[in-house]
Amino acid sequence: MAKLDRYLLSDFLQSFLATLTVLLVVSMGGVLVDILGRIADGRIPAGLMLSQLGLQFIVYLPIILPLALMLGLALSIARLYRDSEMAVLTGVGVGPKRLLKPILLLTVPVVALVAACSLWLGPWADRNAERMLQEASRSMVVAGLEPGQFTPLSGGGVVYLSSLAGDGTKMGKVFMQRQKEGRIDVVSANSGAMFFEGERQRYLRLEDGYRVEGPENGALDYRLMRYARNEVALPDRDEVRDQNDPEMLPTRQLLGDARSEAKAELHWRLTPPLLALAFALLTLPLARSAPRQQRYGRIMMAFLAYTLGVSLSILGKQWLAAGKLPVEAGMWWLTLPLLILALWLYFRDGRLGRRRVGAKA
Repeated sequence: MAKLDRYLLSDFLQSFLATLTVLLVVSMGGVLVDILGRIADGRIPAGLMLSQLGLQFIVYLPIILPLALMLGLALSIARLYRDSEMAVLTGVGVGPKRLLKPILLLTVPVVALVAACSLWLGPWADRNAERMLQEASRSMVVAGLEPGQFTPLSGGGVVYLSSLAGDGTKMGKVFMQRQKEGRIDVVSANSGAMFFEGERQRYLRLEDGYRVEGPENGALDYRLMRYARNEVALPDRDEVRDQNDPEMLPTRQLLGDARSEAKAELHWRLTPPLLALAFALLTLPLARSAPRQQRYGRIMMAFLAYTLGVSLSILGKQWLAAGKLPVEAGMWWLTLPLLILALWLYFRDGRLGRRRVGAKA
């Protein structure tokens, strides 16, 4: 590899990795907030936080990687123009077309990774995340209850379990204290179990215990009850996704699925690597500027172009699923024109604007 190619590739790679790091921190921060909110509501056990975050990380990569690639290349190429490095290279006979090789050396592996995440790893992560949540929703651990320790309740009070079965659905001796409408409710039971009513509603069934209820102000107004069975409502679990949902099916199953939703999902998965390739090639004309010209206007243009492309792909998926677009059209109406435009601009020496009369290539 020529020294110039190594220099440019190193610069492109560093810019790409820096941009990717920033985008991952921002996007995963939002995902983490959502997961923590569901943990606080008792819908996800705290022990699944890291696994859910990791799986969601894989799901979002097909969207984040192309944007990081495009912005990273645009920042690096714009710097070359701003610092007059491209002017120097042009003076020794190295034009913008010469940048294609180092751009492709970075773009091809990233596009391959985007394709792997979009076609295989992303659906696999989505299925596993849903499976883990369904398994956890049938366990007391999802409500934050663990044996041998006092666990605060969201509505006020605490609960204590002496033991918990391996599947998390049955427990030994239980103590629960709650505050409600100015009164204290203390419940004890020899055993308990979790059961479902419908698809989402969960209940804690306590058996063979006592219940003491009295005022918080210390007045002598207490009631003592012994019960054979007492049921306590737990937070509803999240709605269960259909196993035939196209978003959860492997790509090879989508190939033989005649449903319009499945065809839309298939084209949606094919789009990210093509968009990554097209926008990576478009960075050269988008980032081109005069020496010492501020580069951030061009970067914003690149960002808006990518945002428009993703928005159109989302709209195209909805149209395909609703039957408003023929299956044969797929997403080709979006990706092919972008690729043709990128190649045309490349053969115009990376120029967005019209050539000046008498200007040299």
